[in-house]
Amino acid sequence: MAKKKADPKPEPAMTGDAADHTELLRSMLLQRRFEERTAEAYAIGKIGGFCHLYIGQEAISTGTFAELRPDDYVITTYRDHGQALARGMTPRAVMAELFGRIDGCARGKGGSMHMFDKGLGFLGGHGIVGGHIPIATGVGFAIKYRGGDQVIVCFMGEAAVNNGAFHEALNMAALWKLPCIYIIENNRYGMGTAVERASAINDIYERAASYDMPRALVDGQDVFAVREAVREAVQRARSEQIPTLLEIRTYRFMGHSMSDAVSGTYRTKAELDEHLKRDPITLLRARMQEAGEISEEDVAKMDEEIKAIVQDAWDFADASPEPPLEALYEDVLVDTTSDPTSDAMVKEPAGAA
Repeated sequence: MAKKKADPKPEPAMTGDAADHTELLRSMLLQRRFEERTAEAYAIGKIGGFCHLYIGQEAISTGTFAELRPDDYVITTYRDHGQALARGMTPRAVMAELFGRIDGCARGKGGSMHMFDKGLGFLGGHGIVGGHIPIATGVGFAIKYRGGDQVIVCFMGEAAVNNGAFHEALNMAALWKLPCIYIIENNRYGMGTAVERASAINDIYERAASYDMPRALVDGQDVFAVREAVREAVQRARSEQIPTLLEIRTYRFMGHSMSDAVSGTYRTKAELDEHLKRDPITLLRARMQEAGEISEEDVAKMDEEIKAIVQDAWDFADASPEPPLEALYEDVLVDTTSDPTSDAMVKEPAGAA
């Protein structure tokens, strides 16, 4: 039997006005310029440990967060710098964390793979592949248990879907009707392994059929396609507390991490060049120019402003002190007894003794 082949929906309309589109472009360009400087900082030893860049995938974070409220939750993988910026974390806080400095979002103790910001509902990048998916389901359960109407968005790579935790977490979310939105950022390669070499089906979103869960295939290079798909999923989660699985197909323009060459041995330069033709930033800029919403001069001015912001973040991080030795013993345990309003407190069911 021939395998069913799915294609993303046709190019959606440019919803919103020129000011809205400009903010989308600004967010994507900030992520791009920030990651370019991150690569530079890593190369000269300012950043240690692992470091995974988001270059090429900016339309996913930007389109997703355009549809979320400030009180919604996000949890993601180790490729988290761009998502943190798109959610509203300051470039200074992200860069200082990358530099391992005290003014970072996790006080320099999380590094590249562990961006956190409680105030933004950004529940962290997580280094264990697939390990955060059950946590997302748990957050969805907590939202429902407390009677809220927030949603939890869980980003993952396509390689994570082959973990047992993926299946268990999605089954629970569907069974219990939790407000979870699972987003597969399918950038074609799990490190250096092509998706078709690791998955029995190429249309990964169809795995949600096993849990009778709404699902969709989305063009990850088109910010409007992402926003439209996420909008539908958010509405479903808020009004019906029904989870959704989105497979958003994209392509990472850099290597898997900074230890991996841009092309590596697992993909050809011709393949990379072909995908570069659908750079999400270039596509959005072209549509805006065609609509008369932005000029080359406007783009150049925006680019210079963003470069200055990123340079400021670098300078801030470089001047920030390293955490003191005693910081090793801080932020290890949470005292839930001193603050009765703490998010860590478990709400007792009505009528509990």
